Amino acid sequence: MLNKKLEEALNAQINAEFWSAYLYLSMSADMSDKGMSGVANWFAIQFKEEQDHAIKIFNYVISRGGVVKLQPIDKVETKWKNALDAFEDTLEHEQKVTSMINDLYALATEEKDYATQSMLKWFIDEQVEEEESAKGIIDNLKLIGDNGYGLYQLDKELATRVYTPLTTAE
Repeated sequence: MLNKKLEEALNAQINAEFWSAYLYLSMSADMSDKGMSGVANWFAIQFKEEQDHAIKIFNYVISRGGVVKLQPIDKVETKWKNALDAFEDTLEHEQKVTSMINDLYALATEEKDYATQSMLKWFIDEQVEEEESAKGIIDNLKLIGDNGYGLYQLDKELATRVYTPLTTAE
């Protein structure tokens, strides 16, 4: 059984994950508008992954006898100067999410809720991957600069990213 402090914090994280999904969907739309269909694909898949993250916590709260309370999703940005700007915002956002997950883990530790700590361990590992992915793309975009062919090649590479839904075992 979840205590109320953790239930409230996990509900806030559910909302944050859905907001993240909404942000990435907005980035996908903007990159598509800029003719970068591969970058748009990368963000569209990120949208789906963030929805999975929200549902993972959603299902966890329910499985522990908690009550899920969905909240309105705040407004997100809709325009970025270019792909580099969008990925820099992505890295900054993922670093904020990492901090939020770390705070949740600290609360679960403080409350001696070992089951929640175990569930959050998956998110801690996931955030390392999220930040590494964004940083790698930023590094590539900085190397490419304004080279049109380089941007074209990176866009084609990002178009190959495929969505892999979470399994119930994750």
